[in-house]
Amino acid sequence: MNARVPAEVFPPGEFLREELEARDWSQKELADILDRPPRLISELIAGKRAITPETAKGLAEAFGTSPDYWMNLESQYQLSKVKVSNDNVSRKARLYGKFPVREMLRRGWVRASENIDVVEQRFCEFFGVSSMDAEPELCHNAKKTHAMAQVTPLQLAWLFRVRAMATQQVLPAYSKAKLLDALDRLKSLILAPEEVRNVPRILAEAGVRVVFVEPMAGSKMDGACFWLDGDKPVIGMTLRFDRIDNFWFVLRHELEHVLQEDGRAENQAVIDMDVGDAKEELPECERKANAAGADFCVPALEFENFIARVQPYFSEEKVLRFAQRINVHPGLVVGQLQRRLGRHDFLRKHQVKVRAFVLPAADVDGWGSFSE
Repeated sequence: MNARVPAEVFPPGEFLREELEARDWSQKELADILDRPPRLISELIAGKRAITPETAKGLAEAFGTSPDYWMNLESQYQLSKVKVSNDNVSRKARLYGKFPVREMLRRGWVRASENIDVVEQRFCEFFGVSSMDAEPELCHNAKKTHAMAQVTPLQLAWLFRVRAMATQQVLPAYSKAKLLDALDRLKSLILAPEEVRNVPRILAEAGVRVVFVEPMAGSKMDGACFWLDGDKPVIGMTLRFDRIDNFWFVLRHELEHVLQEDGRAENQAVIDMDVGDAKEELPECERKANAAGADFCVPALEFENFIARVQPYFSEEKVLRFAQRINVHPGLVVGQLQRRLGRHDFLRKHQVKVRAFVLPAADVDGWGSFSE
């Protein structure tokens, strides 16, 4: 319910004058009672001086009222003098509550403006909506969903940036057969960290759009998979953990979503957070994607045989020999062992960084080089 707004608000001095008249007191007499200068009383009645908490207490004692009564009169009077020319404040508050405005402006995804109308229009254009009342939909087709309702503003902004970049890519039509062939080519790259630079090109040849966008603080996202126009798969990755094992695990995880066409029929984006962590009641599609990611990094049968042979003594030498025998980088074995043992500090030195190798060869936004 809206608060009632009086037609006219009088200064507290008017009420003070009425109190004096009711008691037949002069201003000088009230000044004597309060032990305050007569000028103070004159300025209060004339509205030239505001009532302070100290004065409110004195008036309350003199007239048998409460200090709040006088302070409220003063507050209402001061508020009545503030003229709000427009609703910019409420509109900005709504905008900031709906989208991560500061971060999006900082990254240049939306250009700033002092005109709130212009700012709102630019955000509407970014999210592909006609007005601030409309809810953004990442995937457009005849079938409507409410999938975006569970997405946080940070995640939503990140997803729409990925979509905008993926839309600009010109690729051949997606082919599942070509993607399966691409997996074999990708498998040959996992021994050397610098070979990750070939990933975007290999997947592009299969019709899979890959975009790397720096994560937004607090979004907790590793990657996502969705479909443009119902037939163009898009993979977005945050690279928030710059480790060789995390790169390949997350990538293969997202590729499994593409192969299984997860989210395609429902017109939904598959959003992945903390990929690979042990969680209860994971959806079947996530369990399959995790299994595919793990098996890609280290074949499951080989991994189980290795554990059966050497546990509980996983020495560095044994890990390195095992990685050499199955022809993968040691960091991939270390990553799988860390998950199995629950020890994220185990042989961490072998989890080399790869971000610097893949970014120059990919469609990228962030890490000090924001995409146009």
